Amino acid sequence: MDSAPSYRGHRYPAEVISHCVGRYFRFPLSFREVEELMLERGILVSHETVRRWCATFGQAYADGLRRRRPRPGDTWHLDEVFVKINGVRQYLWRAVDQDGTVLDVLLQSKRDAKAAQRFLAKLMKKQQRVPRALVTDRLRSYGTAHRELMPSVEHRSHKGLNNRTENSHQPTRQRERAMKGFRSTGGAQRFLSAFSGISPHFRPRRHLMTASGYRAEMTVRFAIWEQVTGATALPTEA
Repeated sequence: MDSAPSYRGHRYPAEVISHCVGRYFRFPLSFREVEELMLERGILVSHETVRRWCATFGQAYADGLRRRRPRPGDTWHLDEVFVKINGVRQYLWRAVDQDGTVLDVLLQSKRDAKAAQRFLAKLMKKQQRVPRALVTDRLRSYGTAHRELMPSVEHRSHKGLNNRTENSHQPTRQRERAMKGFRSTGGAQRFLSAFSGISPHFRPRRHLMTASGYRAEMTVRFAIWEQVTGATALPTEA
């Protein structure tokens, strides 16, 4: 089992840090709103401190959660959407498996064949394998990247087949609106990389579960979060 991140040198206990980071990536909250929620609990922490914790621990938490997930499926769904960063259009490339599990995200300035190849190469390196099937929309760049990098893999190109990836963009869109847009490409990439690892952990497919099944699943996920962060949950308010 991988060890939890080190909190050495931090004045606040791991329970406070993990709670703040978890709330920020789980809900559409600002750093100041997290600060306010902690104040309600009697814990004085500035929004700038919350920002530093998210930058320091967000990706480590996301990586820890990914390592504890079951092996992803063998059908990869790819899609790209545009996002505005400081008024400049960029493209967010995303890959999910057939169950909707996010495999990787990458911000790029273009959506041409070179960009598609760069994303596919990054995805294969991260997954350390190729899929059984690749599902995309009809963007021609995907076809070029497929022929160059994984010609033996089945490629299904059809607009209607790619709803899983398009639906996966929705939490990001919600968060983008709450943040009033991203301010830099590097900052957006760091946020989205951590967000895509943490947010889905607290979003099981609730519509497929009974109420008791959902509560049981969330209990397991809270326990995994404590293992990953090395911190017990903060007590609830009386």
